[in-house]
Amino acid sequence: MNETLGNHLFDLKDDTSIDSKLSKLLSLVRKHLNMEVAFISQFIENERVFKFVDNQTSNTAVQVGNADIMCETYCQKIADNKLSSVIKDTHTHPITKVMPVTERLNIGSYIGVPIILSCGGVYGTFCCYKSDLDDSLNDRDLSFLRLIPEIATELIEKKIYSDMLHHDAKSAIQNVIETNNITTYFQPIFNLITNKLSGYEALSRFFIEPYKTPDIWFKEASELCLGESLEMLAIKNTLSCMHKFNDAPYIAINTSPQHILTGALAKTLQHADCSRIILEVTEHSPILDYQAMRDALKPLRDRGVKLAIDDVGAGFSSFQHILELEADIIKLDISLTQNINKDRRKFLLAKALCGFAKAINCSIVAEGIETQEEITALRKLGVDNAQGYFIGRPAAIDDALIYQTHILSY
Repeated sequence: MNETLGNHLFDLKDDTSIDSKLSKLLSLVRKHLNMEVAFISQFIENERVFKFVDNQTSNTAVQVGNADIMCETYCQKIADNKLSSVIKDTHTHPITKVMPVTERLNIGSYIGVPIILSCGGVYGTFCCYKSDLDDSLNDRDLSFLRLIPEIATELIEKKIYSDMLHHDAKSAIQNVIETNNITTYFQPIFNLITNKLSGYEALSRFFIEPYKTPDIWFKEASELCLGESLEMLAIKNTLSCMHKFNDAPYIAINTSPQHILTGALAKTLQHADCSRIILEVTEHSPILDYQAMRDALKPLRDRGVKLAIDDVGAGFSSFQHILELEADIIKLDISLTQNINKDRRKFLLAKALCGFAKAINCSIVAEGIETQEEITALRKLGVDNAQGYFIGRPAAIDDALIYQTHILSY
């Protein structure tokens, strides 16, 4: 193996996706062996299926997803040791010259080896071919190719495991959506000036084994193209409860910018009392086009929806969100409010943010409040509202309603 190829193979250990690594491996091997087509196949039931393909020809028969009956392929015969791994001229070889696949795929010379998984089972094959005969193919080429499945097997097994996890995750999310197995919790937000309840933040909970935090559920749903369905279902569940909170001025709902931009949120809120809804957009949600976001929000804001920027103080993006989207509410992140009574730098930063908020007519909600001392520090800063375990933990609707009737004063 030459040094350049070895360096390229070493590069396969980088952080690119498994699919990208396998595609790169195919390309490197095809070029090294001076072939036109390289592919990784998988044996699925009675078929040989192309899983990865590097095809430099115009023959569309060799592309990802295409399949042939296994017993009619070179791959099966090579795996069963009924066909040699190197065939210099398929048109003179006693077995391949009469196989229909030779003409259909336009195979002139061929080299292939089985891919054996660590459990001992045959996954499929790693093969290369071109339309012309090739007398130069030899045992050295075969020895080289036999090294490649060792690399491919490790990647393939990682992919199998990843695909299995994705399949399980997708099935679980689809089941949640179909059965509406989302529990909505409500966490109170307390006004430090009036000593009254300001509202609640609606939070989704998934009491399903194995347990995963809500952020993982929504992240996986987004990756599996189920994010919109799951998030809109969670919001619909919140809306169905709003009439029970007659004494709470507002309910805060978390939403993703992409669902605002697509119009999915507007459709979900079309019959809602928008005057009592606050949309929370997190610092962690990227917004690439603020003008498009402002345009998408305008019809909702015209109906009374207010906008809160979440996680302010956790990173730069939240400040840009505030400036570009003309937020109504700034929510100070727990990383800023935790121990604010003891950390002068946090106190001064919060003081600057409070001054900025007042200047642009924004109200402040301090998140993650867990002690009386933090509450006292926030009062000194003139913070409007507080939210956290010290005020009240997220609770199912019945417990949240009990809290509403026994609101505490500090």
